[in-house]
Amino acid sequence: MQLDDRSSQLFGDLVENPGIKGKELESRYNISRRQLGYSITKINDWLEFNNLPEIERTKQGHFLINKSVITKFSSKHEMDIDAKILSEDERVYMILLMIVSNEDLSLIHFTSELEVSKNTILSDLKNVQTIAADDDLKIRYSRRQGYVMEGNEFNIRKLLIKVMYKILMLNQGKARIRHTAGITVDEVEELANRIEKVENKLNLKFTDEKLEMMPYLFVIIIRRIANGSIIAPFYIHYNELADTKEFAATEEIFSGFQDIPEEERLFITLHLLTSNVHWSEFLTEESIPNLLHALENMLDLFEQMACVKLQDREQLLQKLLLHVKPAYYRIKYQLTEVNEVKAEVSREFKALHHIVKKSTGPLEKLIGSAIPESETTYLTMLIGGWLTRQGDSIQKKVKAVVVCPQGVSVSRLLYSELRDLFPEFIFLDSLSVREFKGYQLDYDVVFSPVRIETDKKIFIVNSFLEREEKNTLRKQVMQELHGFTPSTISTGDLMEIIRKHTAVKNEQELITDLDAYLNLDEQPVYNPKQEADYTPNLSDLITPDKITLKKSVNSWEEAIRVGAKPLLQQGLIEKSYVEAMIHDYNQDSYIVIAPYVAIPHAAPEDGVNHVSMSLLHLENDVMFAEEHPIKLVFVIAAKDKQQHLQALMQLMKLVGSVQDRNALMESHNTEAIYQLMKLYSKN
Repeated sequence: MQLDDRSSQLFGDLVENPGIKGKELESRYNISRRQLGYSITKINDWLEFNNLPEIERTKQGHFLINKSVITKFSSKHEMDIDAKILSEDERVYMILLMIVSNEDLSLIHFTSELEVSKNTILSDLKNVQTIAADDDLKIRYSRRQGYVMEGNEFNIRKLLIKVMYKILMLNQGKARIRHTAGITVDEVEELANRIEKVENKLNLKFTDEKLEMMPYLFVIIIRRIANGSIIAPFYIHYNELADTKEFAATEEIFSGFQDIPEEERLFITLHLLTSNVHWSEFLTEESIPNLLHALENMLDLFEQMACVKLQDREQLLQKLLLHVKPAYYRIKYQLTEVNEVKAEVSREFKALHHIVKKSTGPLEKLIGSAIPESETTYLTMLIGGWLTRQGDSIQKKVKAVVVCPQGVSVSRLLYSELRDLFPEFIFLDSLSVREFKGYQLDYDVVFSPVRIETDKKIFIVNSFLEREEKNTLRKQVMQELHGFTPSTISTGDLMEIIRKHTAVKNEQELITDLDAYLNLDEQPVYNPKQEADYTPNLSDLITPDKITLKKSVNSWEEAIRVGAKPLLQQGLIEKSYVEAMIHDYNQDSYIVIAPYVAIPHAAPEDGVNHVSMSLLHLENDVMFAEEHPIKLVFVIAAKDKQQHLQALMQLMKLVGSVQDRNALMESHNTEAIYQLMKLYSKN
C-alpha cells in the first residue's frame, strides 16, 4: 500500500514536528479542513496496514502521535531510512541517482532498494525517461550493462545536480545519497574540509544548500571520470575561466586526484562560479567586466518605472552583485534550472515582478540571453525586501495601463507621453485592445483613445496630445483620483519654504529637479539619453533616397507598396512586412494622424530588419477608408519599442503644424522636402 504525494508530505511534517496544528498544515498546503481530514484518514489506513498505531486528532487541532511512530520515521534516526515513505516523484529521483552513480543495475535492484513492486518500478521508469528526455538524455537497458543513461555527459551532470538537490530536501537526504551511491562518510568529510579551506581562500561563504551538496557531487563526478565518463570539450573556453579565483580553488580541491582532465576542471570551476554565496568579503566584478554598470542601469530603469527612489543604493548594488555574479554564469551556460527558485511571486508582488522583468534589459544585453523566470523571481524578492525595509511600496502607487488600437508606433508614443505627464504613476504596459481583454495584472487607471469595457477608471485621450490637452488631462485625472486640481506652483516659493526648514546641499540641482517635476508639459516626451542604442532623428531615416514623388496611385494598397519600395529594395524590411501593412490597413483607421497624412505600419516581427521610414508624396490624393483623402504616406518600420520614437515625435510636430504640413504637400522637390525633415530634426 502506497501513500499519495500530499499524504506522504503531511506525514513527514507531522513526524518531524508533532506539535504542529491542523490550521498550520491547512495553510502550508493550501487545503481545506476536509482535505486535511481525508489525508489523515489515508495516513492512518497506511499505519494500520503496517501494524503501527494510528494518529489521533484533538478538538483543539493538535495531533497525538505514538512515540514508536516518531522513533521509526523521524529524520533524527538515520538507521531507519529504509522505512521512510517515498512518493512517486521521490522514487523517480532516487532511480535517477542510482542509474548515474552505479553500474550493472537490474529491475531487482530498484524493487529491493525502494521496496515497491516490479509494476510500480516499471511505471516509475517511464517518468524517469520523461525527465531524462528534457535534457536530451535516454535510459537504455541491456542484459550486459543493465540500466544506463546515454547522452551528452555535460547534460548528465546538469541532471545529476538537479537530482541531488531534490534528494537532499527529503528526510535524511544525505543518508539516502550515501546509501544509494555507496559514498562513505570519510569521502564526504575529506572533500568538505577541502571546500572549507577554499572558502577561506576566496574570502566567501557558500550557502548551506550548496555546501551540503558539493562533497557528494564531487565524489560521484570523480567516480564517473574514473569509469571513463568524461565531459567532451565544450563551449566554455579555457581563457574565459582559467584566470578566475574559482579555477584556482578547483585546482586546490582536486590536488592529489589523478587524471582530472582540463574540461572537468572547467566544469567544476563553472559549478563554483554558479554557486550562490551569502557572504563575500571582497566582491568585485573583475571576472565580469561591466556587470556593475549593467546593474546600475537596471536600477535606474526600475526607479524610473516604479516611481521610487531606492535608499542605500550602494548596499543594494552589493547584494545584487552577490547574487547576479553566479547567476551570470548560470544563465550564460544554461544551468539556471539547476538552481530553480520554487517560490512563486505572490499576487501582492505581481506588479513589482512585472516591473523588475522590464528593468532587466541591461543585464540581458550584457549576458546575451533572456533572464529566466527563476532568476527574475529571485531579483523581485531581493528588491521587494529592500523596498519593504525602507518603508516603500508600489502597491500604494497608482498603476496605469495604456490601451491603444493604433499599432505599435502610435501606442508607444502615447505611452511615453503619458508616463512623462504622470511621473508619480506606475505605467505597467502599453496594450492592444485584444491584449487588454486577457490582461492579468492589477491596475487602477486606463488611458485609451477609444472607450473600452473595464470596471476601473478610464480616461479617453487623443492619440497625440497637444500642450493644452496635457494640462487639461492632468487636472482632470488628479481631480477624479485625489480630489484636487493641481495649481501653478512657483519653484522660487517652494525653495523659500525648503530653505526655512532644511539645509540644501546643492540648490541648483534641486531647482532643476523641481522645475522638471512641476513643468511636466514642458518635458520632452522622449529622452534619447535613456536609450543606450542608436536613436535616429527624422532626417536620419527619411533621406532623399527614401522619398518617392508620384502624381497619383490607383488604390490605397498601391500607395503602401510604392511607399515601402525604397525600404524593400535596401533590405531594411521584408516583403512580408509590406503584405502585413496591406492586410492590417482596413482594420486600422487610426493610421490617419492628421489631414492628408497617414502612417501605415505593422509589427516588428512581421519583417523589419532595421528601424527605417520612407515617404510617398502624392500630387493627387488617394482615398483611405472612403473618408480620408491622403497625400502624404509615411511608412514606418519599427525594429523595437523605443528606437523610432524620437523620429516619430519629430514627425508628429511637423504634420501638427498646418503651415509646414501644407508646405510639405505643396513641395514637388525631394531636396525641399528633406530640408523640412532636417528642420524638425533639430528639435
